[in-house]
Amino acid sequence: MNASTGVSPAGGAEPQPQAVDAEPLAEQYARIAHAYEGRPVDALLRALDVLLSGATLLLLSPLLGLVSLAIRIASGPPVLYRGERVGRAGLVFKMYKFRTLVPDAELRLGPYLGPELTTRTHNETTTIGRVLRTTHLDEIPQLWNVLRGDMSIVGPRPIRPPFFAELCELIPQYWQRLVIRPGVTGFAQTRMTREEMWADKLAHDMEYIADRSVRLYLRVILATVWRVLLRVVRHEDTTPPTPG
Repeated sequence: MNASTGVSPAGGAEPQPQAVDAEPLAEQYARIAHAYEGRPVDALLRALDVLLSGATLLLLSPLLGLVSLAIRIASGPPVLYRGERVGRAGLVFKMYKFRTLVPDAELRLGPYLGPELTTRTHNETTTIGRVLRTTHLDEIPQLWNVLRGDMSIVGPRPIRPPFFAELCELIPQYWQRLVIRPGVTGFAQTRMTREEMWADKLAHDMEYIADRSVRLYLRVILATVWRVLLRVVRHEDTTPPTPG
């Protein structure tokens, strides 16, 4: 097992993707994916994803309708934010969120990451967007991504393609996040703040990937619910700064 990442590639030596200009992420990953095999527990976790996401969307459908109407009345269309993210095996997909920023904010926020993105995102957030971010209701449409198979409820948080490529250059092990689907919530999110270093967040993500189980999956979900409830009580806006 790799001590720094917690993932054991087949055959011992840890393969790394080679930089190829303009080559799709999925093709880059395909060259090393054979070294990382799935586990029997993955099918069970997928079944839980479908069950929990489907039930939650059904139960919250009246509330989601009201939120959609409020966004449209307060700041006009579109109601949903759609942004490209890197998924399992390097496949790029459209991630959905309720729009919490003023229209076209992503065009202005696109080049930024880290503390600068946090500050600029705060300035672009709508009034209703602040409420949605505090309660994390803006994340609920991602459950549709879970049903589609783009995401899991628990996993490493999805990253925009340009920044994913940049992080892979800075942290070679970052590619190993592609072993499982990205998550609506993750191990790192229940343990760390947004200001932590990317390498430190990766260590927690890789710990989940290495030790993933039904028990750990449910533990992360319960920890996330608890953190959200505390933030609502404290009126904190600590949603990670994702343009949307």
